[in-house]
Amino acid sequence: MAKKRRLLAHHAAKPAGSHVDAQAETLATLIEYGPDEQDLRETCFTSLAQGQGFQPSHGTLWLNIHGLGNHALLQEVARRFKLHPLTLEDILNTGQRSKVETFEHYLYIVAKLARFDDASGCVLTEQISIVLGRGWVLTFQEHPSGTFGEVRDQLRKGAGQVRRLGADYLVYALLDKLVDRYFGVLEALGERVETLEDVVLESPKPEVLTHIHALRREMLYLRRALWPMREVLNALQRDDADFFLSETQIYLRDVYDHAVHLIEAQEMLRDMIGSLTDFYMSNQGNRLNREMRMLTVIATIFMPLTFIAGVYGMNFEYMPELKWHYGYATVLALMATLGLGMGLFFWRRRWL
Repeated sequence: MAKKRRLLAHHAAKPAGSHVDAQAETLATLIEYGPDEQDLRETCFTSLAQGQGFQPSHGTLWLNIHGLGNHALLQEVARRFKLHPLTLEDILNTGQRSKVETFEHYLYIVAKLARFDDASGCVLTEQISIVLGRGWVLTFQEHPSGTFGEVRDQLRKGAGQVRRLGADYLVYALLDKLVDRYFGVLEALGERVETLEDVVLESPKPEVLTHIHALRREMLYLRRALWPMREVLNALQRDDADFFLSETQIYLRDVYDHAVHLIEAQEMLRDMIGSLTDFYMSNQGNRLNREMRMLTVIATIFMPLTFIAGVYGMNFEYMPELKWHYGYATVLALMATLGLGMGLFFWRRRWL
C-alpha cells in the first residue's frame, strides 16, 4: 500500500490555483538572433535588476525561464511583454491541461513534457508554457530538462531553417521536441509490456497482476497527456496566419502527424496490456482446472478403495471371507489392482 501511495503521489495533479515554491531558483536565458550567421546574442539573467535596463538589439527574441519561484521577475516579464494577468496565473499554476489561447498580440500555449522514471516506473510530466508574439517567444519551465538544447545548438550554429523563418518556426521546433520526448516514454513502456508478456507466459505469479494494473494506470495517465496535446496542435493548424505563417503550418502538420502516431501506438500498447490481463486470468483459470482435475482423479481412484475398506471394516462377526487365511492379502491385491487400473485409464485419457 505504501508503494501504491508513492506512485499515486507522482501523478497527483496540483489543485487549481496552486503555485510553485517561492524559494525555487529562477534562471532566465535570452537568445536574440536574425537570419545572418553573426546575428546572435545570448544573455543570462538571475535577478530582476539585470533585466530591467536590457534592450533587445536583434530581430527575433527567445526568452526561456527555468524555475518559477521568482515572482517579481516573472511579473516584470509579463509587464514588458504585456501579458494578460490570467496568462501569468496559468503559467504559475502548473496543473494546467494542455491548451492554446489567443490574445490580441500573442498566442499562449500550454504543453506537457513527459519522461519515464525507471526507479518508480511512472510517467512524469512537467508543464511547459509557450508564449508566441510577433517576433518574440517566451518559454517557462518548472525545471531544466535539456529538451530544448538541440534547438539552442541549431540557433548557435545557424543550422536548419530556425534562424531564417523566425519566431513561429521556433515555436514549431520547440513543440516538435516536446512531442518527440513521448516516443522515448512509449518505448520504455513497451519494453515493460514485453517483459510482462514473457513473465505471464513462463511463470505467472500473483504479483504479476499488480504490475499489469500499474502499467494500465500509466497508460491512462499518458493518454490524458497526449490527447490534449493533439488538440493543441490541431488548433494551431487552424490559425488564420495571425501568428503562424503558411510555410510554418506545413511543419505543424508534421508534428500533428507525430502526435496521431503516438496516440495510435499508445492505444495499441493499452490493448496489449488488456490482453495480458485476459491471458493472465485465463492462464490462472487453466491452472486451477488442471489442479482440480488432478484432485478429482485422485479422489475418484480412492473412492472404490475406500468402499472396499469400509465394507470390510464393519463390526460384524459373520462376514464372508472374514476368517479366510488369504483374505487380507486378497483384499489388498484387489485394491491395488483397482487403483492401478483406474490410474492407467486416466493416464490414457490424458487426465494425469
